[in-house]
Amino acid sequence: MVGVFISCDKNEIEKIRLVTAQEDLPAESSTNVEILFSDSAQLTLRLISSKLNRYNKEKPYMEFPEGLKLVFYNELEAPESQIECNYAINYINEKIMEAKDEVVVINNAGEKLTTEHLIWDQGKQLITTDKFVSIKTADETLTGRGLEAAEDFSTYKILHPLGEFNIDETEPKDTTDEDTK
Repeated sequence: MVGVFISCDKNEIEKIRLVTAQEDLPAESSTNVEILFSDSAQLTLRLISSKLNRYNKEKPYMEFPEGLKLVFYNELEAPESQIECNYAINYINEKIMEAKDEVVVINNAGEKLTTEHLIWDQGKQLITTDKFVSIKTADETLTGRGLEAAEDFSTYKILHPLGEFNIDETEPKDTTDEDTK
């Protein structure tokens, strides 16, 4: 049996703790943040958060530990939709943002999506989830598991719908003309 004993004095242990703790600290930290994004000098997105931490690790990311609000703007710079959540993390190089904890998305039509986890793929301009979703429209509430939607929530598809649905039972119109047969 071989035993190995390593000895560190108190100062060395404190140095190790200090270095380890600093690796977990953000490179930047900001409070009461508002960031405007534009394309060709046209406002496209506004990000609002009470706290932003930026980490410059191998895979750099921004964390919003107190949540955020994203407002998407159309070509006339009018608000088109918004996403709010209690926690978010944005993977900078991957252009992927994860929104968690009471996620709410609202579009211009007043349709409101609620879920617990949403992924916004900024490159593909899509929002997705594999979690339970509820969408309230003017005349019904749709529920299901999983969703794919445009980032402005103008179009969406529930992947596994649940519950009761309104179905149009009218007969499709016959477009053939009987006189030409």
